[in-house]
Amino acid sequence: MFGMKSQESTTDLTSPEAVQRGQEVYDRITSGECTDVVTELNEAYGRNG
Repeated sequence: MFGMKSQESTTDLTSPEAVQRGQEVYDRITSGECTDVVTELNEAYGRNG
């Protein structure tokens, strides 16, 4: 369609492995250990940002 970006490949965020990776980042965020949330999430899910 006009004006719409093509969809990038996506990661299944509902898989048990992805949920675990997200939980680990969340735990770091809530404990104050995480200083750059975007970078950590991108690394956890293998994205380039």
